[in-house]
Amino acid sequence: MEKQSRRGLLKNAAKAAVAVTGGAVAVKGASAQGTGKLEKKAYPAPAPSADGKRPLFSGAVSYGNTLYLAGVGAHFPGTIEQHTKHVLDELEKKLISAGSSMQKVLKVNVYLNDLKDYDAMNKVYATANWGSIPPVRTTVSPAAGIPGNSLVEIDLIAYI
Repeated sequence: MEKQSRRGLLKNAAKAAVAVTGGAVAVKGASAQGTGKLEKKAYPAPAPSADGKRPLFSGAVSYGNTLYLAGVGAHFPGTIEQHTKHVLDELEKKLISAGSSMQKVLKVNVYLNDLKDYDAMNKVYATANWGSIPPVRTTVSPAAGIPGNSLVEIDLIAYI
């Protein structure tokens, strides 16, 4: 067997790691799209407001093949079931528009205005099509509540 340099061994180890994880881990200088360069991309691309100010945050941003969706709430009167269904539907629309899906979600954060709504939220959450392997999840109830009077807010991380 031919002796390899340290750099060659490291390159081969990185390639093997990417192959084992199905490409879920990006190696410096490579991207899921094969462009050779990792890019930060917003969905949709942020546009300046009428007064020329930049937005405070993006609704969805990808880097390589990882997609981050900002928290979505339900800002209308309703029950925790109605709010949860609305939020999950909106998140699914955002995932699809960015080239992903509910089955590609890796991590979910659920913020409940009232922890007493946990069981009712879970009943609706369980109806989402997460695929055969559901994402990992954290559920908390912030002491100050959810902005905009939503009963639930959910953000997530997925892959494209």
